[in-house]
Formats: sequence, C-alpha cells, structure tokens
Amino acid sequence: MNPLPKIIDNPLQRLGWTELLVFTLLTALSVYTGQISIFYIIYLFWWNELINTLVDFFYGKLSREKNSTAPKESLAGLFPLFIYFVFIIVFFAFMANWDNNKLLIVNIRILMFKNIYFNLNLLYIAIIRIYMLVNKQIQPQTSNIFTGNMMVLHISIILGAFAMFFIVRKYPLIFTPDNLWGSVLVIAPFLLLRFFFQVRQLKKEKQV
Repeated sequence: MNPLPKIIDNPLQRLGWTELLVFTLLTALSVYTGQISIFYIIYLFWWNELINTLVDFFYGKLSREKNSTAPKESLAGLFPLFIYFVFIIVFFAFMANWDNNKLLIVNIRILMFKNIYFNLNLLYIAIIRIYMLVNKQIQPQTSNIFTGNMMVLHISIILGAFAMFFIVRKYPLIFTPDNLWGSVLVIAPFLLLRFFFQVRQLKKEKQV
C-alpha cells in the first residue's frame, strides 16, 4: 500500500516533511555558497529548541484554555539551553576555529545574523511552530530536556567535537567553506542525524 496519500491527508505529517525539506534545502544552499560550518548546524539546532521553548511559553501564557501548558513548565529547558549556548559559542564558534580565518568569518556572520540561509531557517522554524500551535495540531511541550530536538542537539555537540578535533583540524585545506565536497562530507552526518530523529518523530505522530 502506498503511504503517500496518508501523508498528504495528515496535516501534521505534511508539515513535518515540509520542515525537513526546507531545512535540507537551505542547508544545501549554505554548503553550495560556502556559508556553512559545524557551528552553523549545531547553533541552528540550538536555536530550533530555543524558538520552540519561547513560542510554547508565550502561547501558553496568552492562551486561556484549561489544557494549555503552564508557562513555567514550558521554560523547563532554558537552563540547559543556556549552558549549551555558552559552550557552543566559546568552543564551536571561536576556539575550535581560532587558526582558520575563513571559518571564523563564517561563524561571526552567523552570530551577527548576516547569513541569509541561517536566518531563513530560523524564520521558518518560528512560523511553523506558531502555525501548529494556533491550529491545535500540537500542544506546548512540558519539558525540553528529552525532546527530539534536544536529543539531536546532545548528539550533535558530541559529534561536532569529534569532527572538529579528528577531522577538520587535521585536514584544514579540505574542510573549508570554499571546498564544496569537504563541506558536504563534514555536514552530511548532521543532516542524517536530523533526518533520523525527524522520521522517528513523524512515525510516533502517525501512531497517535
């Protein structure tokens, strides 16, 4: 039996696949234009969870429905996100690339919101989250620690540290923003990781 009609008829499934497609497309454009780095991906995953947390918080605060998530519960994951923020900025944005001016410039542009593909990703994440909440397709999350996005972030930090120390720093001429195939090789594991957790989440939603 072809599962495609079921996916098309299920708005939540459709939005999930669209989100994955947009993320992959914008990341591919970042790779093609030489505006990608390991920091780009990990920082994007961090922003994804922060946006979801804040959107859920304000939605829960503004909503008067009895089954809305309490604002305090929606903010449960802010503390670990803050710890991750400091580590991601200090280590992945600067320390790990201190001797690579090209990657430093890419990372600084991301921090200053001057990377168009990164910014579009953030905008889409916020829009899709608001849309799903307003249309009652999801409920605000009560805990941010073990969500799919946080698991992606946990693993990405470990994977990113391994890639930086044992791959990128050992072969600086290959893994640069200007080397298309080098960028593809170092970013591909993060895309596969995101794809795995996204598909896993979509299967769970399909069973509900």
